[in-house]
Amino acid sequence: MEKKEKDLEKYIEAILFHKAEAVKISFLVDILDATKEVVLEAIAKLKIQLEGRGVVLMQNNDMIMLGTTPQTAVVVEKIIKDELDKDLGKPGLETLSIVLYRKSVKRSEIDYIRGVNSSYILRNMVMRGLVERINMPHNKSFFYRPTFELLAYLGVSCVEELPNYDLVNKQIGQVVVDKEMVTLPN
Repeated sequence: MEKKEKDLEKYIEAILFHKAEAVKISFLVDILDATKEVVLEAIAKLKIQLEGRGVVLMQNNDMIMLGTTPQTAVVVEKIIKDELDKDLGKPGLETLSIVLYRKSVKRSEIDYIRGVNSSYILRNMVMRGLVERINMPHNKSFFYRPTFELLAYLGVSCVEELPNYDLVNKQIGQVVVDKEMVTLPN
């Protein structure tokens, strides 16, 4: 990827916006093909560029993400409340079904099965306490799984008690296997 070091903060901002979740600095180093020092310098520049705006760069150890500023909290809280009061809708039910019947699933698999980006829906479900995001440090990815509260609400003690669990799990699993077997042209 050809890029100038002075533009790295733009790439970092775009990556964080697209991911819509915390990313490791080492991920940015790899994807941007830059040294850790150069990436850290670009992160510092991006923090300065975002000052006085509605978005802030948040950092916790080796993870960074975009967040909203405390000054925008009133508006953001209103949006969150409105989101939580809404019905899940068809996209939410699709996503929730995939998480339930797969027990533990990556966002990329959900996106592939649904054919669209599911970041927003997953974030909403995490906020509602329906699913939880699990960090898998050995492969630098996240998995989503149903919460105990969701299982209790559905009246089941484990996902295997869901209607037609074996059949649906097998069908969803086959879609994921088919995805892995697809080869892209060079």
